[in-house]
Amino acid sequence: MNYLGDTLRGEFGYSFISGRPVITVVSEKVWPTVLLVGLATILSTVIGILIGIKGGWKRGSSFDTGSLLGSLTLYSMPEGWLGMILLITFAGTLGWFPAGGFESSDQLTGFAHVMDVAKHLFLPCLTLTLGYLGEFAIIMRSSLLEVMDEEFVQTARAKGVRDKDVRRRHAVPNALLPTFTLAFYSVGFILGGAVIIEEVYSWPGLGQLTYAAIEGSDYPVIQAVFLLSSAAVILFNLIADVLYGYLDPRVKEG
Repeated sequence: MNYLGDTLRGEFGYSFISGRPVITVVSEKVWPTVLLVGLATILSTVIGILIGIKGGWKRGSSFDTGSLLGSLTLYSMPEGWLGMILLITFAGTLGWFPAGGFESSDQLTGFAHVMDVAKHLFLPCLTLTLGYLGEFAIIMRSSLLEVMDEEFVQTARAKGVRDKDVRRRHAVPNALLPTFTLAFYSVGFILGGAVIIEEVYSWPGLGQLTYAAIEGSDYPVIQAVFLLSSAAVILFNLIADVLYGYLDPRVKEG
């Protein structure tokens, strides 16, 4: 009962490493992770869906073959390895982006501060986006191919509806449902991938905090971060289940 009460009040004890309250340590790291994971999730979902739609609708084309190969390659590629390759190439060799961190200086304000954070954010966000857009592209392509064989799509084509209208009005909206659900369900996996990515790029978020806590056996911090991550996954799964009923009336009828 004491543990449950303390948890509900946000009292997770004190960090073994810093000696500060765990809730303070964790709260300082939430925003960078929300920014990184949120933006990467949106980008990977949108880009993956667009690739899947074009590839599935033009099945067998050079774009479909190339995008499917690229998606499978990115899907199977470890995020940490990809992050190190991008870091060495764009930060080490070319010097186009900072090697890591959240910002170059805490003295910058306004637009200069936004651009500074954006430069530091680009590589870790690109890594997570590339690491996860493959699965969205594959699922969207597969779902669209199934919908294209449905009778209502064939009927629309038989009525003389333009090809792009069949795709936009009939095929894509129905094929989006599995990908939509996957986007919410993938939050847990992307949070897991952020642990390695944040460590590679020294991004000061929950992932780097988790890595440091594991190395230093900082059990109160580990416990709090895992509890927060689990709560986030459960929440997004619940949101997906609720919204799915509104997007697909068949779920309500069932």
